[in-house]
Amino acid sequence: MMSPKQISDDRGSPHFRHTPFQIIHLIGNFLRIWSVYSMYRYLNQTGAPVVLFLFCCLGPSSIIFLILQKPWKVRALSNQQIVPSLINGLITALYFILWGKGLKSCGPLRAILSEYSGAVLGVLSGVLYGRRGHVWKKVGGLIAMLVALFFLSQGWATSSLSPFSTKDSTEIKEEEVQTEQALGMMGMMIPVFAGILSALRRVIARHVSLKNQQKKRLHAITITSATCFLFPVAMWDLIIGSSSGKTSELPFSAWAFLSTIVFGIILIFYVDNIAEERLHMVFSSPRHLLVAGVCIIVMELAYEMDFSLPGFIVCCLVLGFGIFEATSLERSTKDSSLKSEDPSNGILGNDFDTSPILPI
Repeated sequence: MMSPKQISDDRGSPHFRHTPFQIIHLIGNFLRIWSVYSMYRYLNQTGAPVVLFLFCCLGPSSIIFLILQKPWKVRALSNQQIVPSLINGLITALYFILWGKGLKSCGPLRAILSEYSGAVLGVLSGVLYGRRGHVWKKVGGLIAMLVALFFLSQGWATSSLSPFSTKDSTEIKEEEVQTEQALGMMGMMIPVFAGILSALRRVIARHVSLKNQQKKRLHAITITSATCFLFPVAMWDLIIGSSSGKTSELPFSAWAFLSTIVFGIILIFYVDNIAEERLHMVFSSPRHLLVAGVCIIVMELAYEMDFSLPGFIVCCLVLGFGIFEATSLERSTKDSSLKSEDPSNGILGNDFDTSPILPI
């Protein structure tokens, strides 16, 4: 029988204290991925314009962020913080456009996994700032990520094209095969570029804000700026769709809009913020990929998608290995870097270099 002192020691351990935050992180990412699948089904069933849908979701989200954070109150923000946040809004708008297009053309599984391609910025930081002895390790990680993306583009995560699938070819629908074969590596470039832009906007947000509260206030400005930049693109998409005879209407679906606004934009920001501050886990990390992978498996089975579990696991393992190698620091300097560096400071690569080597 354990003594009361042993029980209190267990409760005071870091793993026990981090358990609630890990649960919050898992639930938050599950809800976000659920909203992605709901958005994908809505866009496929209605044929609604992607950019217009995202604009209608970003508008209410920016208002909610402004109400919650009130960036005009308390301590005034400097121009050195506001101007980069506005520029970050442009990058965020481009990210949403590319990611939405990639989601509609590649499907939710590829779109979500392609977001982790932002880890290539870790390779860039290693080439620019790292030691030569570890550049090849980062380049090897980059090659592994490219291999994983190639497997995804070839349909390894789908039961119709996976080499691990036991499904008979006569059971495969002809339309699904044509769609998968027409994708290729070039079709993956749109969500891949979206993932790189997503990582870049996180890096800018981290280096502009020195404090957690400032980061939240500046994020409200960034989302509002992204909404403004997205407005003319959404209107242009609406006008072009009307003039060409394509579907330009935006049918209302309460779950699709609310889940994207609440889970896909607002909640996930605070959940990722908690993961960074409490769990020292950034987006482009193997641990984050593990959580997303579990949620994707649940959603693929729930939505009865064209899914191959063995192929998906192989893609995730190769991608996770590539991320780990591309974002890892020297093991000998791990402890000193964690003690001496604050997560909000440092060079370009710190956003990626510190997280994967933290204790899991």
